[in-house]
Amino acid sequence: MKYVGIDVHKKMCQAAVLDDEGSLLDEIRFPNDAEGIEEFAGKLTSYSDEVSAVVESTGNLWIQIHDRLEKHGFTVALSNPAKTRLIAEAKVKTDKVDARTLAALLRADMVPTCYVPGEELRSRRELLRHRVNLVKNRTMVKNRIHGILDKHGLRMPGAYPFSRGNVDWLRGLSLGFMDDAILRSDLALLEALSGQVDAIEAKIAALAVEDKRTRLLMTMTGVGYFTAMLILSEVGDIGRFRSEKAFSSWMGLAPMVRQSGERTWVGGVPRQSDGRLRTALVECAQSAVRFDPRFRGLHERVSRRRGAGCATVAVAHEMARIMYFMLSRGEAYRGVDVGLVGRKLKDMDRKAMNGLRS
Repeated sequence: MKYVGIDVHKKMCQAAVLDDEGSLLDEIRFPNDAEGIEEFAGKLTSYSDEVSAVVESTGNLWIQIHDRLEKHGFTVALSNPAKTRLIAEAKVKTDKVDARTLAALLRADMVPTCYVPGEELRSRRELLRHRVNLVKNRTMVKNRIHGILDKHGLRMPGAYPFSRGNVDWLRGLSLGFMDDAILRSDLALLEALSGQVDAIEAKIAALAVEDKRTRLLMTMTGVGYFTAMLILSEVGDIGRFRSEKAFSSWMGLAPMVRQSGERTWVGGVPRQSDGRLRTALVECAQSAVRFDPRFRGLHERVSRRRGAGCATVAVAHEMARIMYFMLSRGEAYRGVDVGLVGRKLKDMDRKAMNGLRS
């Protein structure tokens, strides 16, 4: 067996090849482009032994190397850089050292790896993450507009900020040369971002209509088609989680446990986990508490002891646990509100038609 560690960069990559004894056989530097990767794969093919490789996860730079090496029949793992402490904390850190360290960790079967979904699932994930980023940008613009209004002691009328009437009201304000220019610019950005959000949501709905697992998750109160698709795109294969506890912990909703001697502390959720899913589940929990007696009761019980914020996270945690069993067993939510689910499906179908037409 040959063990290959690959340190990835935008233009050039560094690889180290070790044998079964841990001896360094070769060090290869190659361009991170189609020709360079194919030439590198040809060198690996020349080895008579089986080849196992590990690629450093760096943005999207690893994708071409990982996929092309897999197509050549090599076993390829993707390292988790946040957990590869030997590289992150090394005093001498060069491309050659990093590649050798990755190869050594692979040989010792000590590489902390990332889950690598298939190409189609990765594309869906990128589309859903793009929608998340668009909404974040839109929220930033809205906050800037609120900041301008605060500066002048103004508030938008009515209960629905940024409604069509309020946008017209904003356009009619006269706040001085500088602030008028900023406000007009932000309103134009807001209109463009809102249009892009609607267009992307329609495309996502068109994909969701054909997805049985999306419809399954939508039977849970508070979960719409976008959240269901986001969860499924990030989760991939539910079978890779050994239990509902592992699933909720991966989503960043299980409380942390710290122990020292005879003392144990329980509380707080980890911040290093995927914030997208945690945020999405908390938003779902806020809706579920309003319409589902089961989640409302849980929220009230926890709220009396820990406060409303912790209670909402507790509801999100419970929803994650239930989702695990729903996906594992292929069962709908047992407390399903048929009328509510019907309205959600109708809204999804309507947006899907727009997505198919555009």
